[in-house]
Amino acid sequence: MLIHLRVKLQENPTQTYCQFIRHVLPSLIMSTYLITGVAGFIGSHLVNRLVTMGHEVVGLDNFSSGFRENLISHPLFRFIEGDIRDLETCQAVCKGVDFILHQAALGSVPRSIEEPLLYHHNNVTGTLNLLLAARDAGVKRFVLASSSSVYGDTPILPKIETMPLQPKSPYAISKLACEHYGKLFNDIYELPTIGLRYFNVFGPRQNPDSQYAAVIPKFLKAFLSNESPTIFGDGEQTRDFTFIDNVIDANLKACVAPLSSCGASYNIGCGDRISLNQLVIEIQTLTGSTAKPIYADTRLGDVRDSLASIQLATECLNLAPQISLRDGLNQTSHWYRS
Repeated sequence: MLIHLRVKLQENPTQTYCQFIRHVLPSLIMSTYLITGVAGFIGSHLVNRLVTMGHEVVGLDNFSSGFRENLISHPLFRFIEGDIRDLETCQAVCKGVDFILHQAALGSVPRSIEEPLLYHHNNVTGTLNLLLAARDAGVKRFVLASSSSVYGDTPILPKIETMPLQPKSPYAISKLACEHYGKLFNDIYELPTIGLRYFNVFGPRQNPDSQYAAVIPKFLKAFLSNESPTIFGDGEQTRDFTFIDNVIDANLKACVAPLSSCGASYNIGCGDRISLNQLVIEIQTLTGSTAKPIYADTRLGDVRDSLASIQLATECLNLAPQISLRDGLNQTSHWYRS
């Protein structure tokens, strides 16, 4: 990269210098990152990547869904046990922070339907507390995790950021509210924010044991034990499954994207989809299982089909090529076996 820029510098000095500042300098200068939900699936992967790059990381978690064993011992990592629903805690952890990667939230559409107020307090109030603390601490960039669930069950595919949003669950509404708060703080308080709409993230370290667990870890655990997983519906519903490394890349690229990219939310997916029935075949092949899935009634709040358009994210966040579903499944299956 540096050799390429040196050659280009002779052709267009101003443009090349800007490229250096935007893409190379952030990886050479140590910054301090705050990761909320650091003991969770995505948060723990973010820590590993950042300390490997030489950055300092402050991690916050209340262990409502994360695990202590996901935390690492590293001289560049400092952990604080706390809750984003407490404003004073948010103010304390934001001091001296350059970038915030806000992953803390309660997931699961079915559980949000059972406990909507709990989801509002954790996802919406918690995010607002963190935005206030980030604004007052002068944080350079606030990246917040949103969800493809904000689109609802519209038949239009792929999902494009400019289309009308029709959330179907308290979880989806809470994520959309966080996006709106992010844009508001970007526009009014000049806190640069970017929302990332994750599409069905999967990968190593994802918990398969909760009744609300994501489908890929549940399928892998079942088939590795030669047991039958449950599919809710007929199995022909489709999803855009996104490998964890793609999500980590998107978070880091969002921190150095141009200011013109801020105040908006972007799809983070693979731009491809697969039915759950076809996913079963893929995982059966990987695991060598002969078990057959069990079918149950469709769950309230589930969407039929999901597919991301990643054109806007590719253009505005300069995303790298995506790791495919099959390659991601291979890596994930290997991790669960071990």
